[in-house]
Amino acid sequence: MSISITETAANEVKRVMQEQSMNDQEYSLKVGVAGGGCAGFTYDLGFEKTSDLNKADYLMSDQFGVSVIVDNKSDLFLDGTIVDFYTGIDKRGFTFSNPQAQGGCGCNKSFSCG
Repeated sequence: MSISITETAANEVKRVMQEQSMNDQEYSLKVGVAGGGCAGFTYDLGFEKTSDLNKADYLMSDQFGVSVIVDNKSDLFLDGTIVDFYTGIDKRGFTFSNPQAQGGCGCNKSFSCG
């Protein structure tokens, strides 16, 4: 698996799934990359129904009780990425520490790769 999530991030994912009445046996956290943003790429987090996936198109792992999937194309841009969840006075949300990212933008919402 090209990415890892922290236990803090996994706990937040579980909280959101419970809040949205999603069964963790039926849904996976999908981590991906999409084109866009001022630097070229943006991170994409969402939930996918595991039974609807073509498993040949995804890398899958279980991390802290959360099924995590990454599509094969995004895997190239996410190798070594750590997804965490930050809660502070100034902001709250998922963060990405990506060694593949070579540049970013002022808004910290997009990145570029070489």
